[in-house]
Amino acid sequence: MSKHQLDNLPAEIWQLVAQIDELKGQWVAGLRISPQVLDRLKKSVLITSSGASTRIEGAQLSDQEVSQLIQGIDIKKFVSRDAQEVQGYYQLLVKVFDSWPSLSLTEGTIKHFHQELLKYVKKDKLHRGEYKRIDNKVRLVNAVGKVGRILFNTTPAVFTPTQMHDLVEQTRDDLAQKQSHQLLTIARFIVVFLQIHPFTDGNGRLSRILTNLLLLKAGYGFMLYVSHEKMIEDQKVDYYLALRQTQQSLGTDDEDLIPWFRFFLLVVLQQAQEAVALLKDENIVKLFSPAQLKVLEYLQQSREATAAEIAQVLRIPRPTVYQSLQKLIKFRQAISLGQGRATRYMVL
Repeated sequence: MSKHQLDNLPAEIWQLVAQIDELKGQWVAGLRISPQVLDRLKKSVLITSSGASTRIEGAQLSDQEVSQLIQGIDIKKFVSRDAQEVQGYYQLLVKVFDSWPSLSLTEGTIKHFHQELLKYVKKDKLHRGEYKRIDNKVRLVNAVGKVGRILFNTTPAVFTPTQMHDLVEQTRDDLAQKQSHQLLTIARFIVVFLQIHPFTDGNGRLSRILTNLLLLKAGYGFMLYVSHEKMIEDQKVDYYLALRQTQQSLGTDDEDLIPWFRFFLLVVLQQAQEAVALLKDENIVKLFSPAQLKVLEYLQQSREATAAEIAQVLRIPRPTVYQSLQKLIKFRQAISLGQGRATRYMVL
């Protein structure tokens, strides 16, 4: 990023950067949560992020269905493209969460990620891990998965290899030399990556995988415990608007990164705020009550159960079991399946 671009950033952008870094420091300094609880939070984020990232692109699986799919429950129900996309995303995100210190930003990494992301999607077999050979366009996908109007044109296929090489090398240099703040460097990488749209399919999902990797490598460890993808899904209209506003200006003399920077930083700020709230929440610090821990341990052992079954086996009053289950759901330790008395509960 040029000095001219940095000099022209408004104060609000720098304020957002400062707020995020302050919360990042609070997260690192205050991290006293049990490793077991952190592990369960991470598993919850893997489910939530896989569902949200694929739904942004038109998939329909709920978080509960994603959890069932990952755990192999009713697998026949999910023999679909949605299930194939979720499986690929989930497994790749697990790899990033577990191995990010040893992963680096290279074209080889990006192509390998694309291969892994789409490895279960039969229709994408011929172009997995390869830059596009035919020009593509970005179209709006509505809430029911219907493809709508064109949002913007992307880099022609013939220029894609060169532009991807330049983008990766520039980003690596900027991150190494710290010519601009790493949050801004990462944000710019993502918006340009999506402008190039280097692959035939899977670019949006891959951009969010890369966002997780780059922010983790930049020291924003709370990415593991609060879903970036879910926050984008919840602000999908603003997400596409910010992308379009910035991408329309890329490659011109009036390049305007501010709309995308603002959106990107607000999302990361929200993640940081939620992460610090986990530290400050008295119930998390103290973990769970003895009854809640018993319910959690029972679910871990039995895989799933109704409230009545839990109450009978543990000899805990059913109202206490219900309260415990709601607490576990609130803090992403369990999910509910079904409705009414037949509702079953399972750990994430």
